[in-house]
Amino acid sequence: MEKAADTRQRIIDAVLRIIGAEGIAAVSNRRIAKEAQVSLGSVTYHFTTQHELLRESLLHFVAQETQHFTELAENCARADGLDIAGAAEMVETVAGGTAFDSRHIAPFELYIQAGRDERLRAAAAECFAAYDSLARGILQRLGLPDPERLAGAVVALVFGQQLRRLATGSPAEDLVDTLLLLTGTAAGGTGCDAAGRPPSESRSC
Repeated sequence: MEKAADTRQRIIDAVLRIIGAEGIAAVSNRRIAKEAQVSLGSVTYHFTTQHELLRESLLHFVAQETQHFTELAENCARADGLDIAGAAEMVETVAGGTAFDSRHIAPFELYIQAGRDERLRAAAAECFAAYDSLARGILQRLGLPDPERLAGAVVALVFGQQLRRLATGSPAEDLVDTLLLLTGTAAGGTGCDAAGRPPSESRSC
């Protein structure tokens, strides 16, 4: 017999797929039950309102993503140490390896919905706080000044570049060059990395 936690997870995964494929307007209890292959009663048992469904789906996605990024950063630091160029390359690897399937499109839809629905804003704020915390930890490890202030800018940059990539098909390498410019300037340079190299040279080494 399937555990309640497994059923709940199947429902959340189904919600993310539906939102990413067709938008929030396509989310209904019947559609979720069909997509998740659970009974209609299971959907209403685990989530009493659609707002709760959207909120929990967004929080779950971000929790998984931040855990994944944190593990990558920790593995990189243990292996070779973490410098600005290495951090940027790590972001490129993650961004370039992220297929914009329905699951990864869904959070953009949910953040936009939070602009329309105040009930989702607390969840959205919690999600961005998690991303900020992750960025701040990496920036501190890099030894950059004022990581608290810079973290929000880095997160905004990554989101903006990913949205641009989603909309236009632009390559993930664009994100790396922009990150190197931002972090190099923050380190007191002129758009170079910690070793004083411009982005193009940093990425070719």
